[in-house]
Amino acid sequence: MGEDASKRKSEVAALRTGIDLGMTLIDTAEMYADGGAERVVGEAIAGRRDQVFVVTKFYPQNATPERMAAACDRSLRRLDVEQIDLYLLHWRGDVPLKETLAGFDDLLEAKKIRYAGVSNFDVDDMEELARLKGGLERIVTNEVLYNLERRGIEWDLLRWMRKRHRPVIAYSPVEEGLLTHPHHALKRVAERHDATPVQIALAWVIREDVVIAIPKAADPKHVRENRGAADIKLTKRDLDELDDSFPPPDGKKPLEMR
Repeated sequence: MGEDASKRKSEVAALRTGIDLGMTLIDTAEMYADGGAERVVGEAIAGRRDQVFVVTKFYPQNATPERMAAACDRSLRRLDVEQIDLYLLHWRGDVPLKETLAGFDDLLEAKKIRYAGVSNFDVDDMEELARLKGGLERIVTNEVLYNLERRGIEWDLLRWMRKRHRPVIAYSPVEEGLLTHPHHALKRVAERHDATPVQIALAWVIREDVVIAIPKAADPKHVRENRGAADIKLTKRDLDELDDSFPPPDGKKPLEMR
């Protein structure tokens, strides 16, 4: 969002529709449209700040305490809020994690953010965080790529997070390929639930409480479709059919990113 001024009205309307429907977590980043997406979010939540949970992310080159503080201030201005609910390191760079945790500490103490987290961290990265003093206590979530076609995190990362009572935020929960050419299994399950393949793919991602999905939707129609997924309860038959077509991992796989 935020890349095309002619779409601004529709994008704001989509976000407001989501809020109206109870979809109150909004995820963005300083990277998206060079801050433009944060401005769209800011406009959409104006007057409704207490109804939403705002997540934004900062570049890895901004992961030092000084640069993080400056990046956070820029995001606060673009979002037009006094506090960010959840602030994430977008992906790991060259800055030592100890410095990043110190930056989070400063922002938490200043009440510029409520919670801190990471994105695109694999198990070894999370283990390194856990070894640092206070690391795991401060990092409340990990945002990663996860959908029916990309299930690698189920082998270890998802279990690692669940064991430590940390939710996973799944980005790209509806793989583009699933939408372009919906698989036969998705179609069959969708027909049984009087739903769309998109809704089934989303319902699958959020089938367990430990996972939060953040599907992009830039128009109100798609937002309403996404919302319908929350009401779908997949059966064992549904899950078995989807497993047959989209098998779970049979070993460790490198963490996928996009």
